Amino acid sequence: MQLTRPAILGGAPILTDPVPLARPTLDADPDLLATFRDVLSSGIVTKGRHLAELEREVADFLGVGHAVLVSSCTSGLMLTLRCLDLHGEVVLPSFTFMASGHAVVWNGLEPVFADIDPHTFAVDPERVADEVTDRTAALLAVHTFGSPCDVDALAKIAAERGVPLVVDAAAAFGGRYPDGSPVGGRGTAEVFSLSPTKPFTTGEGGIVATNDGELARELRVGRDYGNAGDYDSRFVGLNARMPELSAVLGRHHLPLLPALIERRQELADRYRAGLSGLPGIGFQRVPPGARSTYKDLCLTVSASGFGLDRDTLAAALRAEGVATRAYFDPPLHRQTAYRRFAASGKSLPHSEELAGRALAVPLYSHLPEHLVDRICEVVRRIHEHAAEITARTAPDAG
Repeated sequence: MQLTRPAILGGAPILTDPVPLARPTLDADPDLLATFRDVLSSGIVTKGRHLAELEREVADFLGVGHAVLVSSCTSGLMLTLRCLDLHGEVVLPSFTFMASGHAVVWNGLEPVFADIDPHTFAVDPERVADEVTDRTAALLAVHTFGSPCDVDALAKIAAERGVPLVVDAAAAFGGRYPDGSPVGGRGTAEVFSLSPTKPFTTGEGGIVATNDGELARELRVGRDYGNAGDYDSRFVGLNARMPELSAVLGRHHLPLLPALIERRQELADRYRAGLSGLPGIGFQRVPPGARSTYKDLCLTVSASGFGLDRDTLAAALRAEGVATRAYFDPPLHRQTAYRRFAASGKSLPHSEELAGRALAVPLYSHLPEHLVDRICEVVRRIHEHAAEITARTAPDAG
């Protein structure tokens, strides 16, 4: 095998061991394990003191009045829209994870898709304003990949229409807005995910952050079937409680999060430097002064510049042992479950173009720097052999 050729062309892979796309950074020290044992021996494995204490600690961390812990970001979004008692349409981006749309449709609301800013990857406020009508019941924004969207512009649109602004902040716990304030305190509510791919994880779980005390009260009832404690359900809620062991994990790791976010920033900067000047490779633009959590680091791949399209680059990286993921392809308005909501002939050009070009590369807080350097070397080597790879992988290649 030739060491100078990419593995997809028969060369030896640069990396000796596969590199996963994401891994949770967890610390199972003796104190954590002892607390797990205490909870198990107590027999109180749900609705216990650690849940209540984590809610207080998260609210302090975010600088908000209330943090309601739930079983997932999806259930948090579903309950938030339910508790707001909405009827009509919700304007949201199509370039997002399917849970954003699911929460809307599960509540009997109609999603209306707006296009994104091609540079920030977040929903474009001007396009949102174009979609607002008398039937608009709420706006649903997304902090794409953990980078803050323009909530101030969106909040202004929501206020003019007199509707709530809910933010799907799934990837953004630990991020900051351009003014330095923590992500979590804007809009009617911001909803976070604590799943294993997130920088801050409780295994599975979610947080609804809000300064609306009445909404927080209803969310706590809603996460327990809508049962306020007397078995007379006030509304149709969910079983969306976070287990006590998950809360323990969250309490243990919350103080560690700032350092983990800082580390992800350093690794993202290393990728940017390592791929700087490479034709056809771009990155998401983070607003000046803001801090992204870099839940994902997505490259954008232009076939005309790089020499290969996104999918061929992904195949070449896979041959080298580098895991990748295409985001969010297809976007919601092209998914089977949402086609009936897409207006006939309506195009979202920036969403569709980005969905065909975005490629997430490995990033997690304990990813070694030398692996980032090697991955950048792999991408550069693939680019150098782009013409040969194209000839070898073309459908009619013999």
